[in-house]
Amino acid sequence: MSKVTRATKALEQAKVAFTVHTYDYDPDADKVGLQAAEALGEAPARVLKTLMTLVDGKPACVIVPSDREVSMKKLAASFKGKSAEMMKPADAERMTGYKVGGISPFGQMRPVRTALEA
Repeated sequence: MSKVTRATKALEQAKVAFTVHTYDYDPDADKVGLQAAEALGEAPARVLKTLMTLVDGKPACVIVPSDREVSMKKLAASFKGKSAEMMKPADAERMTGYKVGGISPFGQMRPVRTALEA
């Protein structure tokens, strides 16, 4: 499998140092982020997941530790919006160019607003 993706290309172009970590992906895992953390031997708080959402109907990307949930109310407020919801998987894939379970905040087809868990 190629280790070059739109995400790695975007990071290289931005001159960001990074390391690619590979693991056995389980597409049937209930919680993909937690499965990735376990497979990598990392604490779930150290492995981030990328979620695609809609805030007042407009796309937004959310990056949180794999063991955390997102409060839609707080997410909407962080973007000065009224409501937030998860984006439908097919819409997230079409918008980002990545498959659900492997969406990266880097190298998406169209840049969108992004929130990162403090």
